[in-house]
Amino acid sequence: MRTVHTAAAAMSGEAAAAVLTPVLDDLRKVCDFGLITQDLSDLPDVDLLVTGWGCPPITAAVLDRLPSLKAIVHTAGSVRGFVTDACWDRGIVVSSAAQANALPVAEYTVAMILLSGKRVLERAREYRSAKQMTGYDIPDTVGNFGTTVGVLSASMIGRRVVELLRPYDFHVLVHDPFVTEVDGAESVSLHELFERSDVVSVHTPLLPETRGLVSRELLGLLRDDAVLINTARGAVIDQEALVDEVGRIRAVLDVTDPEVLPADHPLWRHDNVLITPHLAGSQGNEWLRLGRHAVSEVRRWVAGEPFRTPVLAERRERIA
Repeated sequence: MRTVHTAAAAMSGEAAAAVLTPVLDDLRKVCDFGLITQDLSDLPDVDLLVTGWGCPPITAAVLDRLPSLKAIVHTAGSVRGFVTDACWDRGIVVSSAAQANALPVAEYTVAMILLSGKRVLERAREYRSAKQMTGYDIPDTVGNFGTTVGVLSASMIGRRVVELLRPYDFHVLVHDPFVTEVDGAESVSLHELFERSDVVSVHTPLLPETRGLVSRELLGLLRDDAVLINTARGAVIDQEALVDEVGRIRAVLDVTDPEVLPADHPLWRHDNVLITPHLAGSQGNEWLRLGRHAVSEVRRWVAGEPFRTPVLAERRERIA
């Protein structure tokens, strides 16, 4: 007789509507799927929990009310904020859609590298003002031929960026203290990454040891007119130091510290800075990729197969 697995979801209503609702019928074909809630005290005792943005921490006290829970399938990226040590200690297996969410972040990064290389936004603004074409007096700092791109951290997203950059005429550098070799990139020291790069793209997880990692000293190593791209976390960069440097360098910030910056923050006023509203990750039709990934992982678990994208307990200290 086939075992019927029971499941519930813990996430915000907005996350459920965006990611889970489109795949609910598929989920219900493989398990007895019931409640969707952000209040963990409402959860029934299930053996599978589907989580998403807005899920509160799953503490030991929560687990005491869920003695049957054996697996967590997360429909978004990082599980750091809610999968506690109590979950790992009880042997609950965890899957995350971080790999699926990495693709749009990497795509955004590559798009910004290409656009900044051609100075598209600045030149479009100038064109709109002048209403006339420029001639051949274009400096050789404009363009994407032979550009050196530095990728800070060979994380899941960092590696995907390196992969997507392969068709272009770029020289790619990478720095990661835990990785010595990345296919398609030259591994260098942290200082060398900033000294040699025309563009530095930050993909470092925010951990106690990485807070403020992109320091005043490192920013000072960037050449004039270099570009700093951050799609990781705002606090990885010394933001006060960046304010002092953006007259000399350019920045593309999809994340800041805090989000949203105060209305009078000087970064809003700099023409050399593009700030986007944390949109690099999955949005719109990309949410369906996350939902389908979750369904696929639930199917595997119900069939007794290992997750395709597990989050391993031994890596808990290094996850974003």
